[in-house]
Amino acid sequence: MSYCCGASMVGTKGTLKHYRTQVHNVPLLFCPVCHRVEVHYKVENEYEILAEYAHGDGAGEIDFQDYVVEDDETIFENVVNCEKEDPKDIVQSQIDMALDLLTVAKQMQDEKWEGELKKRLAVMSQRRLRLQHKA
Repeated sequence: MSYCCGASMVGTKGTLKHYRTQVHNVPLLFCPVCHRVEVHYKVENEYEILAEYAHGDGAGEIDFQDYVVEDDETIFENVVNCEKEDPKDIVQSQIDMALDLLTVAKQMQDEKWEGELKKRLAVMSQRRLRLQHKA
């Protein structure tokens, strides 16, 4: 599980640009608060090698799935949420987890972590309100 802004990141697939080469369907982790994106650690090495070779060959774009055989279930087995889930469920799960972690941070008297979690809760609460108004 990867963390950012005090709690877990969401698993998804997306396109990354490596110099002039676009690599599609790369397993990614992103933070729903600050929008930081990183290649999932289980395929990070494969991504680097594939992207370098594709760039070296002058390929404009490639599909990561054509070269890496690990399935999504295996790659994302340790993430709390995946982008394929209902956005309302993702937000609620993120809020619940942040509240649980906030209790731990308070018990540990970790003010920095508390601050990160409160920021995350504020962002997720706003997102939940937007989703509720769309429904």
